[in-house]
Amino acid sequence: MIIPKKLPDKDELVLINIKKVMPYGAYCSLVEYNIDAYLPVREVASGWIKNIHEFIKEGQKHVAKVIFIDTQKNAVDVSLKRVREKEKKDKITEYNLENRAQGFYKQALIAAKIQDEANIRDQISKTFVTYSELIDYIYENKKLDNVDKNFEKAMLEIVEKNIKPKVYEVSYIASFQVYNTESGISTIRKTFHEIEGLDVTVTYLGAPNYSLVARGDNYPKAEEKIKKAVAIMEKTIKGEKGSLAIKKEAP
Repeated sequence: MIIPKKLPDKDELVLINIKKVMPYGAYCSLVEYNIDAYLPVREVASGWIKNIHEFIKEGQKHVAKVIFIDTQKNAVDVSLKRVREKEKKDKITEYNLENRAQGFYKQALIAAKIQDEANIRDQISKTFVTYSELIDYIYENKKLDNVDKNFEKAMLEIVEKNIKPKVYEVSYIASFQVYNTESGISTIRKTFHEIEGLDVTVTYLGAPNYSLVARGDNYPKAEEKIKKAVAIMEKTIKGEKGSLAIKKEAP
């Protein structure tokens, strides 16, 4: 976060570092906060735990869920067993992306020769909560309002250099036939030549099946290319007589 909170929220996913393992729980630090937390043994794993050391060890990092907060004592309890596998993966990805985004921010401070970093941080924190949000905004809008112009220029250059456009891909199987045996092959070739002009890749899988793959900077744009390809094939079988069936491939 650009301006870190003193305490996490209840049910928030956090990264913990195991500091000391005891028979009835473990003391750990919250990687993203400057505080410690306690992991009760009953929250380490489901079922009865005979030996806590079989599940956690000192120095390990884990994704945990905050289950109790005492704001007066700055006390936090966390749980491992309440974290689903997908939540764990998503949290690690989020943490890595935020670290990378913060690295870009620090590079820009150096490149722009910013002396008063606190002022820049205060300016951007009025609009953005995380460094990832800051980077996403710059990538989408190619600008950063209400900040030092040298810092804006440095951020734009760093984002442009390091963030590559994400490509989204959709894939379909088309069972496509033209019944006219004399002109069928040439008609199909002509149809697919027109489809490839839409930036759709056509691959022969064995009669009558063909793979259609389209890419775009978002899924709707990629799907729109497939829709146009299907319209071309429908026009072909309407004029030449034939059959068409389309099935989306699982990602």
